[in-house]
Amino acid sequence: MKYIIPYLLIVWLVSIFITIADKSAARRHKRRVSEKSLFAVSLIGGALPMYLTMLAIRHKTRHKRFMYGLPLIIITQLVAVSACLCYFR
Repeated sequence: MKYIIPYLLIVWLVSIFITIADKSAARRHKRRVSEKSLFAVSLIGGALPMYLTMLAIRHKTRHKRFMYGLPLIIITQLVAVSACLCYFR
């Protein structure tokens, strides 16, 4: 349990950083962060901060894959965590 908070903090910071980096690269017409990488970070726990960052900086908000996919990942993760908490009590 003591490793969960530092893990999430690191994953959340990484997800915010790569979202901002991708937006910056898009503006400068440079090499972008792949969608696979963005989704991989979201799947390991960074979906919520990535989604909020995308909304805040208006990045990929027209992409249905992200605007529907990230909330779906968030809901799935919340259900999984809730189920684990209920099961392992």
